[in-house]
Amino acid sequence: MERRLVDDYLNEHKFVLEESMQALGRERLFYVPVNLGYVRISSLELIAEEIRKNSVPGAVAELGVYRGDFAKYMNEAFPDKTLYLFDTFEGFSKRDVLIEEANSYSPGTQDFSDTNAGLVLDKMIKPDNCVIKKGYFPDSLEGLEDVFAFVSLDADLYQPIYEGLQYFYPRLSRGGFIFIHDYNNDEYKGVKKAVTDYCNDQNVPFVPICDPWGTAVIAK
Repeated sequence: MERRLVDDYLNEHKFVLEESMQALGRERLFYVPVNLGYVRISSLELIAEEIRKNSVPGAVAELGVYRGDFAKYMNEAFPDKTLYLFDTFEGFSKRDVLIEEANSYSPGTQDFSDTNAGLVLDKMIKPDNCVIKKGYFPDSLEGLEDVFAFVSLDADLYQPIYEGLQYFYPRLSRGGFIFIHDYNNDEYKGVKKAVTDYCNDQNVPFVPICDPWGTAVIAK
């Protein structure tokens, strides 16, 4: 009953929050209920507008695609950019789970194997812009030479998040952004540790935003 009351309140007030986007001077790209990721997806829309306005060069990418539910918004928000989609499409790698277990970050038992590249591409408004990079990251980077305007890291575990930051941040164009999802998710403590380890080592500032499970945002 308590959960239902919260959901009713959020849905009742979602249009109040949507008014904060009126300064775009155009119709919204995305209308998303508050309890389904409004903050993260609306932040993506605002950042995409900044990237377009400032002509930030580079492709976009997501590491940890799962079933493509956030990638589809990226594909629509950046209609003129290549979207690289990195995922095993088979769930967590055992070698990454071993690091989780050794450090008590998470049990790594959640099953993300119920996906495939075809299912993800079927959700895309511009599938021809998408490049599937299937396999273990960073091995799946082989042959890729590009810079990036926007990157989403949503791989849940310490090692792929840290490896993602190591690879993408140096290749992020000036004016570009990285989203790291699950920053405040207590079920995946390795995400926050990876972000703080990398950002402290490289003296990179970031801002947490209050979407479900938390996202850390890095700008360059």
